[in-house]
Amino acid sequence: MKKQIKTTEAIFPMPVLLISTFNDDGSVDVMNAAWGTMLERDMVALNLSETHTTVRNIKARKGFVVHIADAKHVVEADWFGVVHGSKEPEKFKKSGMTYEKSALVDAPIINELPIALECEFVEYQSDDTGLGVIGRVLRTSAEEAVLNGGKVDVDALEAIAFDPYTHGYYKVGGRVGEAFQDGMKLK
Repeated sequence: MKKQIKTTEAIFPMPVLLISTFNDDGSVDVMNAAWGTMLERDMVALNLSETHTTVRNIKARKGFVVHIADAKHVVEADWFGVVHGSKEPEKFKKSGMTYEKSALVDAPIINELPIALECEFVEYQSDDTGLGVIGRVLRTSAEEAVLNGGKVDVDALEAIAFDPYTHGYYKVGGRVGEAFQDGMKLK
């Protein structure tokens, strides 16, 4: 029997995404965002309010990079979520991470994170049912260490997910089935 619980943000797993932009002064801005998904094969949606510095930067610079956080960098990922850049101007520097500027969009690619999706800003949806930031993925790059036969090896990636029930981070991994095949056993 199911028992009613108080949480409403109960979809698990929620990906831990690190969104990077440049501030007005050219410094690096990174935020932790668990409310993001793919809309289409080349479109991302980030449910972020316009109060975020990151959103203002995305609108001004017309680009951003979405990184998938991994278990090796859980401390840095959490840091980017708990510290606001306006209160800690050295936020990125204190993370110990480094970056290079994207050749495609006006945004930084964080070198230490295993996957980067370079995105151009498409639109901001702000109505009651709007998703927030919509972007088109121009290029996805991955560290060789997380690739197997040219494809991302999820176990090697060690992506982390946010647990809205207990506010924990969990490593994603361990293949349990074959998509588009296992269900056919019931045919």
